[in-house]
Amino acid sequence: MRNKATNAWKSVDWYTIFLYAVMVVAGWISICGASYDFDSPDLIYSSGRPAMQLVWIGTSVVLIFLIMMLDKHFFETFAYPLYGLVILLLILTVLVAPDIKGSRSWLVITSSIRLQPAEFAKFATALALARFMNAYEFNLPTARNLTVSALIILLPALCIIMQHETGSALVFLAFAMALYREGMSGYVLLMSICAVLFFVLELKYESLVWNETPVSELLISGIILAVICIMLRFFLNERKLGACFFLITVCCGIAGYVVSIFHPFNLARASIGLIAGFSIYLVLYSFRRLIWKYALPAVFAVISLGILFSANHVFNEVLQPHQQQRIKVSLGLEDDPTGTGYNVNQSKIAIGSGGFTGKGFLNGTQTKLRYVPEQDTDFIFCTVGEEFGFVGSLSVLLIYALFILRIMQLAERQPAAFGRVYGYSVASIFFFHAFVNIGMVCGITPVIGIPLPFFSYGGSSLWGFTILLFIFLRIDLARKE
Repeated sequence: MRNKATNAWKSVDWYTIFLYAVMVVAGWISICGASYDFDSPDLIYSSGRPAMQLVWIGTSVVLIFLIMMLDKHFFETFAYPLYGLVILLLILTVLVAPDIKGSRSWLVITSSIRLQPAEFAKFATALALARFMNAYEFNLPTARNLTVSALIILLPALCIIMQHETGSALVFLAFAMALYREGMSGYVLLMSICAVLFFVLELKYESLVWNETPVSELLISGIILAVICIMLRFFLNERKLGACFFLITVCCGIAGYVVSIFHPFNLARASIGLIAGFSIYLVLYSFRRLIWKYALPAVFAVISLGILFSANHVFNEVLQPHQQQRIKVSLGLEDDPTGTGYNVNQSKIAIGSGGFTGKGFLNGTQTKLRYVPEQDTDFIFCTVGEEFGFVGSLSVLLIYALFILRIMQLAERQPAAFGRVYGYSVASIFFFHAFVNIGMVCGITPVIGIPLPFFSYGGSSLWGFTILLFIFLRIDLARKE
């Protein structure tokens, strides 16, 4: 048993563990800086957050040892039971969790200890997805497999939405990266990117009108026409048909622009009519040649138009008022420096005040005077920027880049789909968290309230990310056993 444990620690990927340790230590230092009180002579005191984070770090080390000592088949064998247990825990949280700032996502263990089951749903979902996709002769593009994979991802996300934690639920979109690696069609990825783009364009430019033409509709319909031509030319290898559609689009666009100068009319409606004509032709073309893929541009066009005409309804009727406000501030539709935009504005000031090398550890004025709310959790990166400046911020970004790339490298060397799918799921979750969290602190992405891995204060967060990572390292270690 002792020899087995010794061999396990010799063969584990110490490069990844080193990066993990660097981030955990840097995160703890940042929490010390964000939580430091000028009136308190002690940097660490028993009831303070730095001391509590040390407790979470210590328990995380225990979890690491337990995970690494488990049998190499444990996670694949119990992937589905773990997933089912987490789903039940998420449902239980909806029913019994207290309302904390409008969210029912925390299970209260004691007055000072709370757990957020949503953090543990990530590794459970990754395990279940990897187990399902590890089946013999698995082929993701089939309708059944793609549907089941989507349900595995969406079920915990829906449970988390029921807890009013939309930000945490959005993290599950990151699993698309793992699906894409395993053969999901690029059309799905393209449609996802375009859906977000069209939603933003419709909200941002809906009030602009040029010569009786809604600018948002004209922009989106123009992009749809361009994508149809690109799909025909590069994805379906229909060069002549793609060139013909492109010439028709350009000629109609020029003719419509000239006519609108003398007789203003809704040019966007004409553009949408052209999309409808192209779509009908492609469907008929597909039936005539009995090749269904030629109808894909038409399907893309129909879904895109559906997003165009439903964006305002979703924004006004589905999203909560505070979510609407955050999106408006992020898109520059409203200026709310004392309300929704206060956190981001103060965070930008804190980061900018750090300059090139920062003000030094515990010398940040914006964070010490508590100008930035949630500065040791969701907005922890502003502490890094103020105290360690551009150099410190860039160092954190480089560490995350090396960390994620290393995980992807380890995932590619897995002999079975189970390890590869799980590895890419881990990499995509870390990438999503780092990108969105740092983006919202800098005002690039909307504020959705997700932690920065290993930096933000919190036991559930640290435990969840630690378990997520070290399960993968244990799976990677099994290659050599």
